[in-house]
Amino acid sequence: MPPHKWTDESRDASCYYDEDTLGRTAGSSTDNEDDNEEADDEQEAFCAGDRPLIRGTAATNEDFLQTRHIFGLMGFLGFAVVYAMRVNLSVAIVAMVNQTAIPHTNNSVMDNDTCPMPPPPQNSSYKPPPEGEFIWDEATQGLVLGSFFYGYVLTQVPGGRMAEVVGGKLIYGYGVLITAIFTMLTPLAARWDLPLLVLVRILEGMGEGVTYPAMHAMLAHWIPPLERNKFAAIVYAGSNIGTVISMPLAGWLCSLDFLGGWPSAFYIFGLLGMLWFVCWMYLVYDSPSVHPRISRSEREYIKRSLRIQCNRRVNAIEAPLDHEAEEEEDGESSSDEEHEERQQDDASASTNNVPWFSLFTSVPLWAILLTQCGQSWAFYTQLTELPTYMANILHFDIQSNAILNAVPPLTAWFVGIACSALADWMLAKRYITQINSYKLWNTVASVVPSLGLIGIIYVGCDWVWVTFMLAGVGSFGGAVYAGNQMNHIALSPRYAGTMYGITNSAANICGFLAPYVVGLIINHRETLTQWHIVFWLAAGFSIAGNFIYLMFASAEEQSWSLPISSGVRRRRRRRSVRT
Repeated sequence: MPPHKWTDESRDASCYYDEDTLGRTAGSSTDNEDDNEEADDEQEAFCAGDRPLIRGTAATNEDFLQTRHIFGLMGFLGFAVVYAMRVNLSVAIVAMVNQTAIPHTNNSVMDNDTCPMPPPPQNSSYKPPPEGEFIWDEATQGLVLGSFFYGYVLTQVPGGRMAEVVGGKLIYGYGVLITAIFTMLTPLAARWDLPLLVLVRILEGMGEGVTYPAMHAMLAHWIPPLERNKFAAIVYAGSNIGTVISMPLAGWLCSLDFLGGWPSAFYIFGLLGMLWFVCWMYLVYDSPSVHPRISRSEREYIKRSLRIQCNRRVNAIEAPLDHEAEEEEDGESSSDEEHEERQQDDASASTNNVPWFSLFTSVPLWAILLTQCGQSWAFYTQLTELPTYMANILHFDIQSNAILNAVPPLTAWFVGIACSALADWMLAKRYITQINSYKLWNTVASVVPSLGLIGIIYVGCDWVWVTFMLAGVGSFGGAVYAGNQMNHIALSPRYAGTMYGITNSAANICGFLAPYVVGLIINHRETLTQWHIVFWLAAGFSIAGNFIYLMFASAEEQSWSLPISSGVRRRRRRRSVRT
């Protein structure tokens, strides 16, 4: 008998994940039909979607800030810190490099194919910014900026797998801590030797490389499926906020004499990472079942939501394999004992060998990988090279440069949360299927920002329109959280961390390829023509990756993701007991 007061959490667990709830309730009414009629009507009205999806705590009388919200907040701050430590070099390198000492070729061509130099401020006290202490050409700068990603791609898959086996808390936490330590060592390494700086950046990337796969594995244990799009958008949007804060702050620090100028940008962000690590280790745990301070009602809500989804996907895959047992159990809900057995299967599978062959031959996984590669090429072109474009082509000073480069991540954060909330609402209302939702928002995240990059080519030196193309049109890149980012969990909740590690590792190869290729294209020729090639290339890769995703993506859990044989064995054992 359903409860008379259907809460929003009840609808999450019963209405959305169990499409046959209403039908079974109506069909099973016998002597208690009159008593259940009112409850059935109330459930049907509630499942129609007239009330908000997640009201919070009005029905449960719990604190507004629940344990999973604290987990999300700490994850958000963690990504903000690691991205601040990642992108500060993109701003600081403008102050680190002596641009006038770098030789340039084809000066007559450059003079006719660059933006005019703005007049200096009408201020007698104005002094031109001091030149940097390093003589690095464009290729060397690309090597320094891209070296972070050599290490970043190495730890993606190991980080995801370790998070699945030992839990995401330690993997995520120590990843941020290692990143913070090597961030603080960056100024010393830069002044000591260029190869040492490259090595430090590689080690910094190795520390940060585990963060995304570890968080993906934790989301699969902590967040009910109908909350995942919004929740992931908020957590992963920490990367946008970290970029928004760190770019103008790093530019301001580089203009000061505090701690030597540009080195202060690395010292301060490194200290913030260490402080975050202490808070994370105290507040966050691997899953709700081991958290000592989570409320019982919240723990049961999370377990119930995940259990019903698990039962549906297990039954959907096992039904064709054991149709006879399916008919015998028709109309029966999964017992707690059966769910515990499935949890044991999941736990044992997490320590078994990963089905690597199935992973690497999965066409839907390759679709995610390729679209992420296209999106990452465009993203890292903007993230690592745009400050150089603003400085050398549009002639912005370092503080104005940093502020303008912080605007696109800020707008992408707002758009990302809005798109994810809209995606969850459309799914809850059944206006769109899960796979069509992934494809829709992935297309928005790929195509619209690419049009912004192409727009930069046609607006030329008009910095107002350049900013609009990046911050306005480009902000729709935030829709990626409702696109392919959650697709891994749909394909395999069990191996979500490993799968995200594979795709993110491949995508972030673009993190060092893009700066390197940009350096080869520019090659001492800081002209609009050369930069237009850079923007066309980034837009083309992003659109091509989305086209492949539209053709081959899937939202169905893959057969290799579940211990099908154990499920069939369990049904047959129960059938033999009845016999």
